[in-house]
Amino acid sequence: MPEVKLAVRNVSKAFRTPAGSLPVLVDQSLNVGDREFVALLGPSGCGKSTLLRIIDGLVQPDSGAVIQDGRDVTGRTGFGKAMVFQTFDLFPWRTVLDNVAFGLEVRGVERKTRHERAIRLIEQVGLAGFERSFPRQLSGGMQQRVGIARALAVDPEILLMDEPFGALDVMTREVLQDELLGIWQQDRKTVVFVTHGVEEALYLADRVVIYSPRPARVCADLTVPFPRPRSEETRWLPAFAEMRREIGEILKQAGKDRP
Repeated sequence: MPEVKLAVRNVSKAFRTPAGSLPVLVDQSLNVGDREFVALLGPSGCGKSTLLRIIDGLVQPDSGAVIQDGRDVTGRTGFGKAMVFQTFDLFPWRTVLDNVAFGLEVRGVERKTRHERAIRLIEQVGLAGFERSFPRQLSGGMQQRVGIARALAVDPEILLMDEPFGALDVMTREVLQDELLGIWQQDRKTVVFVTHGVEEALYLADRVVIYSPRPARVCADLTVPFPRPRSEETRWLPAFAEMRREIGEILKQAGKDRP
C-alpha cells in the first residue's frame, strides 16, 4: 500500500432522534494511501456518507480523529480536500463558468486567473461551449460535470465523492465513470468514493471497503486486481463477474448478521 495520506482513527458518531440516540458509526478506522482510489461500499443508510462528511470536516465525530499527512484535521474543512455531492448543489444564479470558479473566488484568486483555470476544467469535463449557460439549462449529467470541475478547480489533494452518479440514468452514469477515470489517470488525486453500486466500486477503485448495515462495521477490505487504464471490456472479464458475485455474497451475509 502507498504511503498513508488519510487516516480515520476509531471514529464514532450517533445522532439524536425522537426515539433516542441512533448510532451510525462505532469505532471505525480507515487508511487511504497517497493517490489511491478507495470506494466505500454498503447499503443505503449504513453511515458511509456520514463517514465521508466527518473526513471532510462537515460533521464532528463524537469520538476519534481524522489524520491527514500526519496532522489532526478532525472537524476542520479545507486542508486540500474537496467534496462532490450526489445532489449537484450548483448556484442557480451563476453560470457554469462562475460555478466552477467559485472556490477560487472565495480564495481571492483574481478574476482572469480563476476564469482561465475554470475554462480549462470545463473543457476537460466535456462542457466546452456551455461556459455561459445556467444550471437550469443543463441535464443532470452535465450539472454533475460542473460539480466535478468545481471540486477540481481548487486543485485538491483529496477528492471526496458522495454517490456523485447515484441520481443519473445508467448510460449517463457509465459515461461519467469513464470520464472520472480519465481525469484521475491524468491527475492521480487521492479519492474516497461512496457508492452502493458493486459494479461501480469495482470499475473505479483500487480498493473496495465493504460496510454492513447501520451501525456500520467493515465486512471486508478488498484489493481490486484489474489493471489500469480500465475500459468497457473490464466489466466483461470473468474475474470481474466473479468478484462482483463475491461482494454480493458478503453484503448479503452482512444483512443476515445485522444485530
